[in-house]
Amino acid sequence: MARVYIGLGSNLGCREENLARALKRLSEISNGSVKVLRCSSIYESKPWGKTEQPDFLNQVVEVETTLEPKAFLVLLKKIERELGRTQDAERWGPRIIDLDIVFWNGFVLNEGDLVIPHPYMSDREFVLAPLAEISSKLKHPVTGRTVEEMLASISERGSVRRFS
Repeated sequence: MARVYIGLGSNLGCREENLARALKRLSEISNGSVKVLRCSSIYESKPWGKTEQPDFLNQVVEVETTLEPKAFLVLLKKIERELGRTQDAERWGPRIIDLDIVFWNGFVLNEGDLVIPHPYMSDREFVLAPLAEISSKLKHPVTGRTVEEMLASISERGSVRRFS
């Protein structure tokens, strides 16, 4: 079983409900191949990259899965589509739901549409704050830095606050 950390985000519609629905669908459609172990609190954050849009709600969940990385990505994209995310969505623009693989068992992969660990995670307080809540000592497989260390090194902190 692989231990995987997923970042969830939403800034359109009922954001909190979108996160809850994504988690529910993950359990329902995985046919037992995914087990949710822990969920962080929900955090509210300012948009990253493209700032002229509503604030996001973000969360990180830890799961175990028997799926391979590509199959897991297909599952996440299916959930995004089911919840209303379209493929023509603007990069870093507003979205009903966003599901990203952040870490995968200390695994490193770069296959075009799938990069593990997530390439921008170490710069994003909205990923690191909820991840630190559930696994602060987790180490980045390339840099060797812990989540706690990456979070402490972010220069522009304070754009994220606990929502619930």
